[in-house]
Amino acid sequence: MEATENKVATIRNGKNDFLGTEKIGKLMLKFSVPCVLSLLVSALYNIVDQIFIGHSELGTLGNAATGAVFPIFIIAQAFAWWFGDGCAAFLSICQGKNNAQTAHKAIGNGILITLAASLILIAVFFPLRRPVLMFFGASENSIDYAVQYLNIILAFFPAFMLMNMMNSVVRADGSPGWAMASMLTGAISNIVLDAVFILVLHWGLAGAAWATVIGQTASFAICAFYLLRKTKTFKLGLKSFKPDPKEFAKAAKPGISSFIAQMTIDVIAVSCNAMLAEYGATSVYGADIPIAVIAVESKVFTIVINVVVGIVLGCQPIIGYNIGAGNTERVKKTFLYILLCTIVIGLVSTLVFECAPKSVVGIFGEPKAVDPDAYWDFGIKTFRIFLMLITFTCVMKMTSIFFQAVGKPVFAVIASTVRDIVCFVPLVFLLPLRMGIDGILWAAPIADLVAAIVATSLTVVYFKKLKRPAAIDARSDLASVAPIDDLQ
Repeated sequence: MEATENKVATIRNGKNDFLGTEKIGKLMLKFSVPCVLSLLVSALYNIVDQIFIGHSELGTLGNAATGAVFPIFIIAQAFAWWFGDGCAAFLSICQGKNNAQTAHKAIGNGILITLAASLILIAVFFPLRRPVLMFFGASENSIDYAVQYLNIILAFFPAFMLMNMMNSVVRADGSPGWAMASMLTGAISNIVLDAVFILVLHWGLAGAAWATVIGQTASFAICAFYLLRKTKTFKLGLKSFKPDPKEFAKAAKPGISSFIAQMTIDVIAVSCNAMLAEYGATSVYGADIPIAVIAVESKVFTIVINVVVGIVLGCQPIIGYNIGAGNTERVKKTFLYILLCTIVIGLVSTLVFECAPKSVVGIFGEPKAVDPDAYWDFGIKTFRIFLMLITFTCVMKMTSIFFQAVGKPVFAVIASTVRDIVCFVPLVFLLPLRMGIDGILWAAPIADLVAAIVATSLTVVYFKKLKRPAAIDARSDLASVAPIDDLQ
């Protein structure tokens, strides 16, 4: 019986052999476009809420409230992406080794761990929601709105986290269309329900929250159906969900960089919001305007970064497969394609933010309950300074995910933390001492420049090693992902 299952799995794995032979440009269109759309749709969950809230009677205070809840979303997403991206990277490498049937236990355990993590986060955040939200930047004016929003969001954390975890695995299984359909279904539901709940029924932030969780649940249902019924290269069964730390560790290791990258977003958010509140209170802007503007900036920033992340994550099955198969030239060529796309996206975004910042900020509604002149002034300044070198940020994010895909978790962690932890956070606290609130904005481009230099250096080191015969043994890289005897 076991021999039959292995034979079936090997035959099914052959469906992904084209990852080693098809033209890379064609593969990128097949995998990256749906992945980009999926991530953009994922970003819409928060962005659509922000837009509808900004145009409702809540206005700026509503946006400030959702901005305070945003870091909690990121914490949940960090765990989900750790387990999901790790399982996806492990599955792709197994496919390149023509041994994808070995991945089912790691994926099953990843689902169990994600569910457990969601319940733990609910138990932690629910009783501490008011102090946590104040810590994340909610003011006395916006705290009640933030609590109302978070209460509903927390109740559906399991669906939110499992949806994010499963989506990565679905994509790595060679079904980017299913992954996109999952996210698109949720986003469309969210948009329609936002309009009804906020603008028609006037439910305020509660309406935004209900629209979001209903959309997330719909996305989760589609991903769950796929993994239970439609998988191509592996099959989940009851044995897949038997707790097995050794099997899960194989997937957890390559996914750790995703976790760290997401958690650094929270470190940035907390640092930024704390300093913006402190220095904003003594400036012409007040405490609420800077936090509301940064909430808008973070949503726009997410759109740009998700395009880049979508391209490289879409290519992860291509990279992982060819690393597993030892096709290093295809890995290099894929990297160059991704890099070119990343630079173009970064430069176009920079042009928009420098030339039309007010138009971008205006998408999220007119300022209410605050000084409009001060709001527009800080909004324009934020986009022109804070996002000045977003091209460098894009390159850094891209290289971090690339290193994750090739089984270099240490390189991935370094690339993702240098900008945020080593450079940005210290600068956020130091520069305002001399420059006031403007110093917080200048911390970003300085950190971007340093991070780009580090990411470039790591990339050069990696590809130089890849050129040497000893380094072409891609299976030595796989040792950092899973024991060799488990992949043979």
